Amino acid sequence: MNTVVLNLEPIMHLTDEQFYQLCMANRDLNLEMNAKGELIIVPPVGGESGGQEADLITDLNNWNRQTRLGKVFSSSTIFKLPNGAQRSPDAAWVKLERWEALTPEERKKFPPLMPDFVIELRSETDSLKSLQDKMQEYVENGLRLGWLINPQDGQVEIYKLGQPAKVVQLPAILSGEEVLPGFELQL
Repeated sequence: MNTVVLNLEPIMHLTDEQFYQLCMANRDLNLEMNAKGELIIVPPVGGESGGQEADLITDLNNWNRQTRLGKVFSSSTIFKLPNGAQRSPDAAWVKLERWEALTPEERKKFPPLMPDFVIELRSETDSLKSLQDKMQEYVENGLRLGWLINPQDGQVEIYKLGQPAKVVQLPAILSGEEVLPGFELQL
């Protein structure tokens, strides 16, 4: 199954609340919406990708439990970005002060912020170009650090605010730099 993009604009524009209700009514689907208002149906991943994603979230969460610097989120969390897109990275981290600045209602629904850090893991069903575009959208919306892990091509693309993407060949040790001080991920 491939990603499906539905252009709803000719007939309707979903409000944030309508998109939220659509997601709640279709919990078995992984839905996103880009800034153009297109509905994106993301296929589920297989066992290999699911296991790799779980490992990434575990490593990030273990670091965060020790530092208590922020909040870690799984791919089930949708973030409402400043440009209006509603996206769910495979793993995300938000600095604690930014998370605590949200109202209880904003925390309960789709948080209206760009995470400080994201990981996207390319699965067999993902188009590299669409993930690169998604990472660029994250940067344009204030992402401080992001990793696009591409096992198929044996590389990682590192995205930083205000800088061009940097490609690192696998195996590699990635650093959380000043965004995630002391966090390292061995791939």
